[in-house]
Amino acid sequence: MKPLPKSLSGIAGLDEITGGGLPEGRPTLVCGSAGSGKTLFSVEFIVRGAMDFNEPGVFMAFEEKADELAQNVASLGFDLNKLQRDKLIKLDHVRIERSEIEETGEYDLDGLFIRLGYAIDSIGAKRVVLDTIENLFSGLSNQGILRAELRRLFEWLKAKKVTTIITGERGDGTLTRHGLEEYVSDCVILLDHRISNQISTRLLRIVKYRGSVHGTNEYPFLINESGFSVLPVTSLALDHPVSSERISSGIPSLDKMLEGKGFFRGSSILVSGTAGTGKTSIAATFANEACRRKERCIFFAFEESSHQIVRNMLSIGIDLKKHMDDGLLKFQASRPTLNGLEMHLVTIHNEIRKFKPSLVILDPITNLITVGSVSDVKAMLIRLIDFLQAEQITVMFTALSLNNIVNEQTDEGVSSLVDAWLLVRDIENNGERNRGMYVMKSRGMKHSNQVREFVITDKGLKLVDVYLGPEGVLTGSAREAQQLQEETGIVLRENAVSRKDREIERKRLVLESKIAGLKEEFESIQDELNKTYIEDELRKDVMAKNREQITRSRHNEQPE
Repeated sequence: MKPLPKSLSGIAGLDEITGGGLPEGRPTLVCGSAGSGKTLFSVEFIVRGAMDFNEPGVFMAFEEKADELAQNVASLGFDLNKLQRDKLIKLDHVRIERSEIEETGEYDLDGLFIRLGYAIDSIGAKRVVLDTIENLFSGLSNQGILRAELRRLFEWLKAKKVTTIITGERGDGTLTRHGLEEYVSDCVILLDHRISNQISTRLLRIVKYRGSVHGTNEYPFLINESGFSVLPVTSLALDHPVSSERISSGIPSLDKMLEGKGFFRGSSILVSGTAGTGKTSIAATFANEACRRKERCIFFAFEESSHQIVRNMLSIGIDLKKHMDDGLLKFQASRPTLNGLEMHLVTIHNEIRKFKPSLVILDPITNLITVGSVSDVKAMLIRLIDFLQAEQITVMFTALSLNNIVNEQTDEGVSSLVDAWLLVRDIENNGERNRGMYVMKSRGMKHSNQVREFVITDKGLKLVDVYLGPEGVLTGSAREAQQLQEETGIVLRENAVSRKDREIERKRLVLESKIAGLKEEFESIQDELNKTYIEDELRKDVMAKNREQITRSRHNEQPE
């Protein structure tokens, strides 16, 4: 079966939700209350068609004059007058006088058909907008005639094979005042502008789209200097690609706790802790490291201005302004109460689309509680994480946690969603307040389960091993005192060893001297003994000779 032909709207996000745009050659109803953005939606549909898809369009207004309309949308960067001169669009204003209808007692749209047909043919229009249709029937009270003329209008538009948007004011309990949805049954889009807790949120919903699969949720949309954009971040399918590449946190000792390699690219990281534990410093160090790799980073700050953060980070040896000047780092600082949660999500989405960063930082997400409940913030962050993971963008959140066990395990419900969770806690001992860092989890890698003392210095951040003393974990000055004590012990041990070595050497020399004396005494005794032996031998020889001499004398023998 041939799929339903569609015409791309050119409105950011809408074509993704509708699966390819609005029904081609058919009318679409865009309804909503006053100020919901119907006219701007329609103008962008016409302009994008003319500029991006070579489809000229006719904009017929029943409320605003052509010059007023051109002036109103100039702030969005649309030059309607130039587009008219280039024969890409045609603006027309039709004024319906109620008095004329009352005088003649007749009402039909033949004049409108002639006028609209001429406008379409004059530029070869493929798109048409009728804004707003209530004004066309404002003087008509006969419901029978009204419905008959509406049916004629929609059939005529279909016969002209133009893709049409018809805007309508929302009625009481109905989508439009005159029940237009009954006639424009192919596609109906509802724009809603809500105020909750004095905060404005704009939402879009596709009520129906015959013959096409489409998104059915409410989608936040934004109207800014770039025009009309819808945020279709609603997919919760867990089928995003993942990367095995590792990126440094900017703190070598922290990387060491993460197998010496850092975080996975495209992962989500939460840094939570009580006030003053250095969460922003950790985030800024991560951003600094990304910029040093020549990667882009966007920093969404909900607590401090960009100037404050830049100044404060200089105290730890990090110059963020240099990265800003190089176009690698961008700050987006605003109070959470500036927008509702959905509008914050749209703004973040649009900024990321424009800047195309590798790293995104939100500091701190807990401030968003001022514009929504914990469950609302969690839902918003789920959608944000979903979008960032699909784009393979690494994100770091900071969160302020209260000093209790329950909050450490929740952190606005984000800790269960993220890939890595760092917890920075106060360690109070000996009248001092120091910081300890824990790697609570880091999916897909081995990580240290030990606490490290987290130290902020004028040369950056570092983690040092904590010391165990008789009274438990030692940090701060107690750790330094323990280190000095250990160094002193090492010196004393070395001195003791040296002294023992000298004593052994002295004893060795004494012993060797004694051995030499005994050896000399032994040799003297040996000589003495040898002397006596030799003398005895000589005496024996002499006596033997004397006896021999005497014997010869007795026998009167003469010596020969």
